[in-house]
Amino acid sequence: MNSTFTRRRFLGAGLSLPALALQNALAQDERESLGTGQGKPTAGPHPLQSLMASHPAPLRRELQGVHPRVFVTADGLDQLRRRARGSHRAQWQAALASLVALRQPPAEAPAQKRRAQNETAIGIIGAALAYRIEGDARYLDAARRYMDAAVSYPVWGYTYSKPDIDLAAGHLLYGLGAGYDLLYDVLEPAERTRYRDKLVRQAGILAAHFMPAPGKSYSYSQNHCFIPIAGLAVAAYALWDDTPDAARWAALARAIFSRVLDVASPDGYFYEGVEYWIFSMPWIVHALDAFAHAAGDDLYDTPALRRTHLYIAHSLTPNGQDVYDFGDVFEGPVTRSRKGEEPARTHPGGKLNSNYNLLYRLAARFSDPQAQGVADWMASLGHVCAEDFWTLLWRDPAIEAAPMAALPPYHHFDDLGTVYWRSDWTPRATAFAFRAGPPEGHHVASLIGKLPDWHLETGHAHPDAGSFILYGAGTYLTGPMGYAGIPTSKLSNTLLIDGHGQANEGGGHDAFRDYPYGRLDAIRFASVRLGRDGAELVADLAGAYRPELGVEKLQRRFRYARGAWTVTDTLRASKPVVLTAQVHGDGAIARTGAHRYLVQGAPAALAVDVGTAAAKAVIEPGIVVAAGPPGHVDRGPTEERGTVLRLSLPASREATLVTTLSVAERRP
Repeated sequence: MNSTFTRRRFLGAGLSLPALALQNALAQDERESLGTGQGKPTAGPHPLQSLMASHPAPLRRELQGVHPRVFVTADGLDQLRRRARGSHRAQWQAALASLVALRQPPAEAPAQKRRAQNETAIGIIGAALAYRIEGDARYLDAARRYMDAAVSYPVWGYTYSKPDIDLAAGHLLYGLGAGYDLLYDVLEPAERTRYRDKLVRQAGILAAHFMPAPGKSYSYSQNHCFIPIAGLAVAAYALWDDTPDAARWAALARAIFSRVLDVASPDGYFYEGVEYWIFSMPWIVHALDAFAHAAGDDLYDTPALRRTHLYIAHSLTPNGQDVYDFGDVFEGPVTRSRKGEEPARTHPGGKLNSNYNLLYRLAARFSDPQAQGVADWMASLGHVCAEDFWTLLWRDPAIEAAPMAALPPYHHFDDLGTVYWRSDWTPRATAFAFRAGPPEGHHVASLIGKLPDWHLETGHAHPDAGSFILYGAGTYLTGPMGYAGIPTSKLSNTLLIDGHGQANEGGGHDAFRDYPYGRLDAIRFASVRLGRDGAELVADLAGAYRPELGVEKLQRRFRYARGAWTVTDTLRASKPVVLTAQVHGDGAIARTGAHRYLVQGAPAALAVDVGTAAAKAVIEPGIVVAAGPPGHVDRGPTEERGTVLRLSLPASREATLVTTLSVAERRP
């Protein structure tokens, strides 16, 4: 989803610079087992086989032989038409005006530009739904053009990276499957046959790849697993009457999604980061809607989904258009500058593409005024949704939205170990976020051993325990450098030991590969005190660092009071080591006094006062290994993003470093 090719580009596969820039977003390195992997076979049937047998999720009897049926029936369409002319008129008209299929032709085969096939899928369903609501032939013609384009693609996805079994395949199974279902009665017999045959072929390829086999494991919490499977679920119910294989596909999809929900963090935090919440959450909703409506099998009621509105609400900075970018999220200073190619994707028209309308679906399912209120608030900020046409179905106007002022302005996500605090919900609020937890949450430590069919792929999480992001006076004051092909601790406001960062960083896109999760689980908050006037956090970080570095105790005390942040780092080691703290800036960093530094920003700046006289400062460019081409994400170009201040103490077995940060006037 994210492009990290802002200044240097890869060329290959006949792709243009902008196209390949977008393509690299969701690439992985060649060692990552995305979707499926292979481990040691276990005794007895594969766990997914048991789940498939016990919960096959068949199509409801009354929907067999009926179209449409996956997300809505003919009676449901009548209700949506009334909404479109009444309670949802404004939202529906805006959705019609932004339909992809009416703005541009579909990508021509082989459609190898990044996201091209994804857009074809979204174009199909948007136009198909518009036709069923409006009855205007323009929408039917557009849907047919896009469906024909999907059929014309010889490979769904990239010919050179996971063809027919990855993200684009999931998108197109969803788009063409839902389009086939919605338009079944108005398509010519030859059209139905052509679309059906392509769907059966592609669903069969994808399902064969994901079917359980001895020793096969799945990255259930990772988007490359559940996005393709969401598409398979939609296609299965659309094709139920057309192929006997559809029943197995539905059972497989339901089994995998039960695991996806089992492993999700119960605090609602999305460990892959805000950008991946935006990209991934629609597929969880689409799959669960298909199970609920087509099979009468409602899987929604999980803590992760009941609380996810808290995650996205607190993930927005006070200006409402930037985010707290822990993990692989956008391009840091580049994105915040709104320059280059990326803003057209991340901030079309200057507004964040947040997919906030997903919260309307969750609010409706849980009758939750708070989730409804967060969605309304994000809508008031002018946010954009990739599939805004679904608001017609998802938003329940009977739910009275709770005002944002009723939502506490601070929250501790205790499983992922992340705290968000702001003075209020206004654009001028002072705010911060602080990370002190394992990459996928504490719950994983006990759960992973019970699920032999689950393997972790944490490449989108960064080795950033103990890092913070600050916002004040209308300015993103300091934070990480964004999406990286090789994530390291040098990219965020955390600590280094003898110049080294956390876990097994530097060896590829997944910094946590082969690092004991028990050590990661030891990263945690020792105490959290949050109040309207300030906050104080104490985090234990020693488990983040490899044993050979000699760290016995590493504690970061983070305090906000009276307009200033005070950070106290305390180290005890088995040998003399150098402790280094970091502060990143989007702009220049200058020394303005013996122990004072200024991180330039707009409209405000950040003053950094070092309270430990022995600290030595180094100011240098922020260097990132950006994402490489698909399958080789760790082989990207080196980019310069912003500036970093590194404060180091002389080597010692015991050390304490105190730093105070505060909002300052910007200097030219």
